[in-house]
Amino acid sequence: MLIKFLKTIFLISITFFISSCKPAKDDQRTTNQVCFTEIGKGALYGNGAEGIPQSNMVITNNTDWQNLMTQMNTVNNVTDSFNETDIDFDTYEVIAIFLEIKPNGWEVEITNITKDDTNIHVYKNEKEFLYQVITQPFHIVKIFKNNKTVVFH
Repeated sequence: MLIKFLKTIFLISITFFISSCKPAKDDQRTTNQVCFTEIGKGALYGNGAEGIPQSNMVITNNTDWQNLMTQMNTVNNVTDSFNETDIDFDTYEVIAIFLEIKPNGWEVEITNITKDDTNIHVYKNEKEFLYQVITQPFHIVKIFKNNKTVVFH
């Protein structure tokens, strides 16, 4: 009975781990998939008052992470909607993408992260919506810490 229960727990755990990796698009398919966990996704609505330029960031320490969250919260408390804000930087690093300020409402999504011998590759998708609001889209995820260069596509 106990063995059956442990097998069930093991299978559920494996299924959860495998499903936590997003499937790659056809042009990004690889056997070197990197699992990532979403921290936050959305848009800044301060018309640039937050002072965050269009950027791709790799955050590897708590000081930089706290500074970014403070800057993001300059106009609105954006980080209140994050899935987590307390990151263990001994284990993880944070990947953040900020688009430029957009006039018609946009979204950015990290769709896939892969690795090769020397690099981590981050793929994104940008999507425009048809509503009149000035936004600065962002997507922030965490991955396990590594010593590879992060390349954004």
